[in-house]
Amino acid sequence: MQPTDADLIAAVLQGDTASFEPLVSKYSPRIFATARRYARRDSEVEDIVQEIWTKAFQKLGSFRGAAPFEHWLMRLAVRTCYDALRQHQRKREAFFSDLSEPEQDWLDRFVADPESGAQNVTAARQLVERLLSMLTPAARLVITLLEIEEKSVKEIAQLTGWSVPLVKVRAFRARAEMRKCLARITREKYL
Repeated sequence: MQPTDADLIAAVLQGDTASFEPLVSKYSPRIFATARRYARRDSEVEDIVQEIWTKAFQKLGSFRGAAPFEHWLMRLAVRTCYDALRQHQRKREAFFSDLSEPEQDWLDRFVADPESGAQNVTAARQLVERLLSMLTPAARLVITLLEIEEKSVKEIAQLTGWSVPLVKVRAFRARAEMRKCLARITREKYL
């Protein structure tokens, strides 16, 4: 019979650090998937994941058991990803000349006929990634959780520790910021 998460956590807290390894094995795929949504390069993803597991081990004593361990861990993961975004300040300038050929083609078609934008999903996805990388960390976090991970406003509030009204305000501002970034890329292309 496999030990439960609670059994493993209790063993770690009693000094059996090897009992932490099954938790890492079990939840690493989900942690990696979450970190990949916030970082582009594999080395950044690996650094973030390592930091998440380090924090989880160090803060394991604060896990109360009221909610499943996975919820506690994912909340810690999202906050760590947000901290990494803030730390790297992905607010670098992106110019139209930085766009790949498929992104340029998709943007050309979108400007000419916005209804046909869904034809090249890969180029659209790349353009969305570029737009996300231009956003402030808070904006990127809220857009990723709300639109990509399809979390509810209430779930985002629980994950981030923000109030529900603050999540709504940040989502509104993030969408406006994203529209401005798209307009800037379009202006650079056509002016």
